Amino acid sequence: MTRLFFFLVGFGLTVIGCIYIISYLNLLSIGYNFIEYVQYIVRRIECINAPIGIIIMFLALYKGEKNDIYIWCYT
Repeated sequence: MTRLFFFLVGFGLTVIGCIYIISYLNLLSIGYNFIEYVQYIVRRIECINAPIGIIIMFLALYKGEKNDIYIWCYT
C-alpha cells in the first residue's frame, strides 16, 4: 500500500512539473531561444518537480523485495 502511495505522489509531482514546463514554452514566443528556456526551467523549483516525481515513481515500482516486481512469475 505504501508503494502505491509513493507512486501516486510521484505521478502527481510529475504532472505538476510537466504542466509548468509546458506553460513556460510561451517564453519561446517572446524571444527566448531554446538554451535560455532550458536554463530558465532548470532554475525553477516547480519544474524540478517533474524529475523528482519520475525518480519517486521509479523507486516505488522497482524497489522492494525481489518477488514484488515479477507478479507474473510464481517461482
